[in-house]
Amino acid sequence: MPPDLPFARAARRPRLSRGISFWLLGAIQLLLLFAAGAPSPLYPLYQAEWGFGPTAVTLVFALYAFGLLAALLVVGSLSDHVGRRPVLIVSLLVEIAAMVVFIEAAGLGWLLVARGIQGLATGAAMGAIGAGLVDLQPLHKPRLGPLVGGTSILLGLALGGLGTGVLVRYAPAPTVLVYLLLIAAFAITLAGVVFMPETTEGRPGALGSLLPRAPLPRRLRPHVLVITPSLVALWAVGGFHLSLGPALTAAVLGERSTVIAGAVIAVLTGAGALGQLFLQRTTPLRILSYGSVALIAGMLITLIGVAATAPAAYLIGTALAGFGYGASFLGAMRSLAARAEPTERAAVFSVMFLISYLAFGLPAVVAGVSAAHLGLALTSSGYAVVVIALALLALVGLYVQRRRKAPRAAETARSQPAHQSA
Repeated sequence: MPPDLPFARAARRPRLSRGISFWLLGAIQLLLLFAAGAPSPLYPLYQAEWGFGPTAVTLVFALYAFGLLAALLVVGSLSDHVGRRPVLIVSLLVEIAAMVVFIEAAGLGWLLVARGIQGLATGAAMGAIGAGLVDLQPLHKPRLGPLVGGTSILLGLALGGLGTGVLVRYAPAPTVLVYLLLIAAFAITLAGVVFMPETTEGRPGALGSLLPRAPLPRRLRPHVLVITPSLVALWAVGGFHLSLGPALTAAVLGERSTVIAGAVIAVLTGAGALGQLFLQRTTPLRILSYGSVALIAGMLITLIGVAATAPAAYLIGTALAGFGYGASFLGAMRSLAARAEPTERAAVFSVMFLISYLAFGLPAVVAGVSAAHLGLALTSSGYAVVVIALALLALVGLYVQRRRKAPRAAETARSQPAHQSA
């Protein structure tokens, strides 16, 4: 692929190398997810200062999720038309604006506005980043783009909650300091994006692409249908731990520290990152299968830990579920990256993230409301049963797809010698 395509030729300026640009995209995605997790440890401080309850916290989370989903539907495929760089520049500027609103927040309404803006910025950037990582990955390392994409998301979520929890415990003015640090980081990455090479020639239809839809190529729909249960299960696990995790940690470990709660989330996402590294050389469908098995085992052990108030079982189950979380996400990204054409990548990854964040956001909101009315134990048990059922459904779908592929592969292998001899 040429190093600088037509959208980048409007002005002659120095360009970052493709290698540096690749890692810059990974850093931006990590920062976006860090920022997404950063407000969670601050909610108790906001609640104490402004006097709102758990339902309002759920509403703040929901607004972020809905903003993100709206952006994925409207501008998710835009970078396939106008280029990756313009979409990323605008997204980072909007993200910085959200951080400013957080700093100036003087009540619940401000938090709602800030989270909504943040969701829009993150959703707009995700498709362009996922596509850009595949565009820029080294030709001799075709697995690296999805690997960095998945790992940066997991590490960002882990570091956001844990890092902000540490600031709440030990730093002055945490409700201002964390956002100032993020503004500085986003400003640095924004400067880098300005000097990135453009990686797609784009295509006509930019305005038409803004109509709310999920523009998935027809030939990919059967495969997306197969991996959807895996996507829903793995992101529902993330929503389970981010929505109910702090309360479950307090109940099982007897510790309400924001640092400890953040550390348990880090166990989940850190194990996910290790799962991605451990399985990176495995085929995507096998990765998805292994991930589904780990999700089932992890959720069962987590439930045992909660029911028996057994910290060891709770942490082991969390780590095992995290392994499945990361593995399943890597398998989904790898399988889609291998099937999408360069001018479809942003659209395809946007559909993937749309499914993912629906599964991440809606169950978490329902769980937050349910826990207030039905109790933590019943809610967590019901949630886990749904996740396990989805993971089992994913295993069935993956098995059927492998069975269908096996005869075709055998037929191809038999035909090759005849073709070569001819």
